[in-house]
Amino acid sequence: QVQLVESGGGLVQAGGSLRLSCAASKSIFNINLMGWYRQAPGKQRELVATISSGGSTNFADSVKGRFSISRDNAKNTVYLQMSSLKPEDTAVYYCMITSLLGGYWGQGTQVTVSS
Repeated sequence: QVQLVESGGGLVQAGGSLRLSCAASKSIFNINLMGWYRQAPGKQRELVATISSGGSTNFADSVKGRFSISRDNAKNTVYLQMSSLKPEDTAVYYCMITSLLGGYWGQGTQVTVSS
């Protein structure tokens, strides 16, 4: 059973930066898409950013220009670099990986941005 382990969340002041990491516990073959979603209290889970196997990226409008996403295929790891953080970025951040065999989700990591 593949597990995704996230790290890097925490408490940061507005304007600060955090880097989230998500590593798969086992090798995943034929990875297609890797990415991050987030869910704030009382809100639905929403897309933050994705990166395809070819390196194409997609970002939510709310984070464009502030967040970047990257991946290390050899390590089955995806990263989310978050800069110029705002209080409205406060949420639980979930990583996800899709492959030909299915999709996987991490357990979530809390990001709290104080004003």
